Amino acid sequence: MSLNNIPGMETSAISVLKRAVELDQISRFQESLVCYQEGIQLLIDVLKAVKDDSKKVHYREKIKGYMERAEQIKVHLNKAKEEGKYHEQIKIADCDTGFSYEVLFKPYISEGLTEVWVEDPYIRHVHQLYNFLRFCEMLLKTQGKVKKIHLLTSQDDGDSSAQQVNALSELKESLQRRRVDLDIQYSSTIHDREIRFDNGWIIKIGRGLDYFKKTKGRFSIGYCDYDLRECHETTVDVFHTKHTKTS
Repeated sequence: MSLNNIPGMETSAISVLKRAVELDQISRFQESLVCYQEGIQLLIDVLKAVKDDSKKVHYREKIKGYMERAEQIKVHLNKAKEEGKYHEQIKIADCDTGFSYEVLFKPYISEGLTEVWVEDPYIRHVHQLYNFLRFCEMLLKTQGKVKKIHLLTSQDDGDSSAQQVNALSELKESLQRRRVDLDIQYSSTIHDREIRFDNGWIIKIGRGLDYFKKTKGRFSIGYCDYDLRECHETTVDVFHTKHTKTS
């Protein structure tokens, strides 16, 4: 790394580690752990590049402290998972931003993720179908190697029924070209919303995937970048279990 890049790398590390501490303080431990790990790696990269011995000592002390806290969180999380007691709640306030699918789901996606179950009765209208498409795109971009996605939703009985079926069929074909199988099932009695990963994580969002507000126009900030899109108020409950549904 060039010495000219050190200030930028250090700034990034400080930003990520500041977020880690904030999440740690409000008991969002899984998200906090991911930020600690990313921030620590950034500091290690800076440490490798600096020449000043006093700065090396400073960075080593910082890295040691953050690593110790990250290890404590990891032990706590593993214990909660083993005992089946893990529960984390995230409150999204009305008009909040910064809750794209990438931000919300990233902490729970690991390299071993291969199969995902989505139960959401409202994957019917155009914007809801686009939400599900964005969710699938997010899965394809992560470090997981998703091979199968299950969708259980309700079927639109109105004029939009054909649109729903055609859109999901097109998405299924598109995913197949990327060697991902989309299994689509319909239920007339489904009500609860739940997303399960085969690595044990279960995410329940009060509004399902449909928690984004409509922008004022197609050229308004947040129309394309969902990190900038305002959200409806909702609650996200995260659990972990050793056993996930396999059929």
